[in-house]
Amino acid sequence: MKPPLIGLTTYPAGQGHGYHTPVDYVHAVVRAGGAPVLLPPVGAAAIDSWLDALDGVVLIGGGDIDPELFDGGDHPTIYNLSPERDHTETALARALLQRKLPTLAICRGLQILNTVLGGTLHLHLPDVVGEAVEHRVAPRDPTLHRVRVAADSCLAGLLGSTEVATKSWHHQAIDQPGQGVQAVAWAADGVIEAIEVAGFPQLIAVQWHPELSAREDSSQQGLFDELVRMSSKRSH
Repeated sequence: MKPPLIGLTTYPAGQGHGYHTPVDYVHAVVRAGGAPVLLPPVGAAAIDSWLDALDGVVLIGGGDIDPELFDGGDHPTIYNLSPERDHTETALARALLQRKLPTLAICRGLQILNTVLGGTLHLHLPDVVGEAVEHRVAPRDPTLHRVRVAADSCLAGLLGSTEVATKSWHHQAIDQPGQGVQAVAWAADGVIEAIEVAGFPQLIAVQWHPELSAREDSSQQGLFDELVRMSSKRSH
């Protein structure tokens, strides 16, 4: 029985290194029984070929999305903009929605999905909700906080709880949900921490970073396990 092929998006190439994906994502996919394949931000032309071959996709975290994609203005904290990554991942997200391919969207990945569905983002959370809940530690380090999950959501069933400890690493989050987007988890300050999308039951989308605690936390690893389980139905 061959393992399902799971595509993972990547950071852009930079000086001294090529396209890359943090190892925590890769290890979580491997623990779940998937075979990881990296998807570099090289434009939309490759996407149909990718999705013809892949059984599932992880839209990983990373730098901010260009606010021009959701008419969001500007902010001095915006960082690591990448036009080529935005272009590739927005096209990929639209294709995933159309094909209903099993998808795990993490942090930036969730924001990409909300953006292509017509939603918007808060440009800098401390300006909106204050700092009672830390969503990252300066300069951009992850931090731990709890999240409340809607009891009737698919996500609560996957996590086995309506309250979970999460590792968080972001300064932006959903402002206006896109078409068909339903918030299903929230931080104590009201920040949306997970979504589900109408007509796309193959989607798991969280604002936090499950890969950072998946090795020690079976509920977070379970999100990758479920992605691979759904993907296995396609590969056999």
